[in-house]
Amino acid sequence: MRGLLALLELQASRATTRTDAGGNLVLLADQDRTRWDRAAIARGLAELERAGPLQHAGPYQLQAAIAACHARAESWETTDWPAIVAHYDALAAAAPSPVVELNRAVAVGLAHGPAAGLAALDGADTEALRRYHLLPAARADFLRRLGRWPEAAAEYRQALALADNARERAFLAARVAACAGGPGDQASGTIA
Repeated sequence: MRGLLALLELQASRATTRTDAGGNLVLLADQDRTRWDRAAIARGLAELERAGPLQHAGPYQLQAAIAACHARAESWETTDWPAIVAHYDALAAAAPSPVVELNRAVAVGLAHGPAAGLAALDGADTEALRRYHLLPAARADFLRRLGRWPEAAAEYRQALALADNARERAFLAARVAACAGGPGDQASGTIA
């Protein structure tokens, strides 16, 4: 129960920064961390501490540990991505799922570079995720970071075709257009 409470507090702490005034997505990398709810973070971290050691943690506690890594980081650049990968490894053992594999692969790419992220995505259960727009979106982001613009644009188009949410579709359409412009677009982050 404490793991779930910790997760809810930590996720809620950044709720107001997930979209801009126009309702458009704001990626985790671009969120203004000074606007995160510090009281909710403190409550979440306290609940996570009370939940006990992570060696025997359940899925909610492990997800809270991942959220805590983000909450503790002063910036996107100082996020402890190797720790997040380790927490995803534990989560994959405790509650395996294709989405956990996808999220772990993204963390691998952020910890070890976009080529490592692509390799991890290639090892994920892509058949189970074939209709999930975040798989091609993640692939596209890593391809974009590698400067493989045409491939990135194709993956963003695939993600756009699969996405139902209007705000996500607008974000993905903008990424397709940016890839057509090539290396001039250095926008950050994946959908998170």
